[in-house]
Amino acid sequence: MNHFRWDGADLILDCHLQPKASKDEFAGLHGERLKIRLTAPPVEGKANAQLLAFLANAFAVSKSQVSLESGQQSRQKRVRIKQPQRLPDEAALTVQSP
Repeated sequence: MNHFRWDGADLILDCHLQPKASKDEFAGLHGERLKIRLTAPPVEGKANAQLLAFLANAFAVSKSQVSLESGQQSRQKRVRIKQPQRLPDEAALTVQSP
């Protein structure tokens, strides 16, 4: 299994989140998940909100096109990106368009 899959025109990403990092960035793979470092702390949904904003910016979509499918209270998350307009180099890591 990969860290991503296509569901029609939507991209599903399996992520491993590292909150309270020094900067927001893609950090390669963590097992079979895409590791993402965020500066936000894991309290009151701050890291989740920052993750969605970070991914919206990285994939050139609006925040409303990025949703958390699972992992609300976990570091292991599944995110849906509706019709990504671009694939950032760091995230691509083998992601191919459908």
